Amino acid sequence: MNLKHRFTNQYLKAKILEVSREDYKRIKRDNGFSFNWDIEKSHKTCKIFLLSDQESILGLMSLVDRPDEYRIHLNRLEVVRSQQGKEKQIDNIAGCLIAFAASLAVKKGYNGFVSLEPKTELIDHYQNKYGFRQYGRYLAVEGSYSNQLIDKYLSDE
Repeated sequence: MNLKHRFTNQYLKAKILEVSREDYKRIKRDNGFSFNWDIEKSHKTCKIFLLSDQESILGLMSLVDRPDEYRIHLNRLEVVRSQQGKEKQIDNIAGCLIAFAASLAVKKGYNGFVSLEPKTELIDHYQNKYGFRQYGRYLAVEGSYSNQLIDKYLSDE
């Protein structure tokens, strides 16, 4: 996985796993997260963390499998506050999570189709950085764009 230290350009080994019951006890607003992640327990919720520090969750996403529409819906995505903005030390957290969702959509035979409903201020960011396109009120990525995300963020350097 291609997490990268911003100041050294060193690639960092990371992993994405499903959130455990114990994780939910640590995922709180005062621990760097803005959303109430308890409401996502009914969905597949995944965390990303460094192998060198498995206790510190860098980002979270919840996924809804929509087999009737051949897509994975990225219901919620959040990077811990300490890794947002100009002061962050680690790049590619959100990219790795999105690419992971795309890889699941490929494995399920959905042609990598991943959708999300973005905040208005993030629409351009998702389109420019990750190749999402507008589909009504949703943004989505699929096909070769999903494969590019998988290659960029999930391949080992």
